Amino acid sequence: MEGEFGVDRWDQVGQKAAYGAALALSPYLLIKVSWVVGSLAGVLPIGTGFGLAEWVVLNTVTVGMAVIGIALALALVRPWGMRIPGALVAFCSWVGSGFLVSVLPFGLLSALLDVGGDSQGGGGDDPAMPVWEGVLVEFGFVGMGLGLALAVPAYLRRRWPDAFIGRVGDGPPTVRPWAAAVGAAVGLVWIYWAAGGTLGIAHPAHRNTDWYVLATVGGFWALTGSAGIWTVARARPARLPRWLPLTFGWVGSGSLFAWSAWKLPLTVYVALADPADAIPPENVSVAVLLHLSAVMAGATMMRRLVRTGNRVTKSRALHEITDRFEG
Repeated sequence: MEGEFGVDRWDQVGQKAAYGAALALSPYLLIKVSWVVGSLAGVLPIGTGFGLAEWVVLNTVTVGMAVIGIALALALVRPWGMRIPGALVAFCSWVGSGFLVSVLPFGLLSALLDVGGDSQGGGGDDPAMPVWEGVLVEFGFVGMGLGLALAVPAYLRRRWPDAFIGRVGDGPPTVRPWAAAVGAAVGLVWIYWAAGGTLGIAHPAHRNTDWYVLATVGGFWALTGSAGIWTVARARPARLPRWLPLTFGWVGSGSLFAWSAWKLPLTVYVALADPADAIPPENVSVAVLLHLSAVMAGATMMRRLVRTGNRVTKSRALHEITDRFEG
C-alpha cells in the first residue's frame, strides 16, 4: 500500500508518530512561554534559587529547544522535510533521540517508583509547580520520545533505503571499532554504580533513586549502542537484518553523546566553582573523564554508522551498474 511518499505500512506508522510527537510537545512549549511572559510581567513566581534574568534565559532556551523539537518532528513527516539537507535532519534527530530515549524510560519508571520523591536539586522547575503542569511536561517528554522512536527510523529508511536493506553478513568484516569498546566501558561503569558499586563514588550518601535509575538507563543504552556498532563491524551474525543493529547503534551512540555533552560542562562547572548546594555522588574527576569519553565515543560511533551506510549505498549502486552492463 502506497501513499504520499510511496510508503509502506511502517512509514505510515512513522508518519502518525511524528504528528503525535509534535502534538505531545506543544503543551510543554506553551507552558514554558507562559513562564517567561508571566515572570516578566510579574504575575508568575520565579523558580527557587534563580534571579529574574537567569529564570528568563533558562526558560527561553527551553522554549527554543521545544520549537526545534516540534519542527524536527514535522520535518520527519512533511514533504519539505525531504528537501532539508540530510546531514542537518540526521544530526538533530540523532541528538534528540539520544536525549529522549533516556527520558522515556526514566519517566515511566518515575511513575512506578515515585522517583521524584527523593530527588535533590531539581532540574530548575519550581517545587510549587501545579500538578497538572508537571503531568503535561512529563507527557510532552514521553510522547516526544515515543514519537521519535518510531518516526526517525521510518524517515531514515525512506531517505536512505539502501543502508537498511539486507543482512549484516552482506558486507565484509571491518576493523574493530575502538569507540564501541570505549562506549561499552563507560556503560559498564554506570551499570556498576547503579548496582551499588562505590569505586569512583566520593559522596555515597548523595545517591538517590533517580540517580540510580539514570545510571541504569545510561549504562543500558551505552552497552546496547556499542553492541550494535560491534555487530555491524564483525558482520556477525550474518543473517541478522541490517536495520536492527543500525537502529540500536544509532540510538545508543546518540544517548552517549547527547547526555554526556550536556552533563560535561555542568560537571566541569561544579569542579571549578564548588557550589555548596551541588554535591554530585561521583568523584568529579572520574565523572569528567567518563563524560568526555562518552562524547568522543558517541560521535565516533555515529561516524562509523554514516560510513557503513555510505559504503552499502555505493556497493549497491555499483552492483546495479554492473548488472545493467552485463544485461
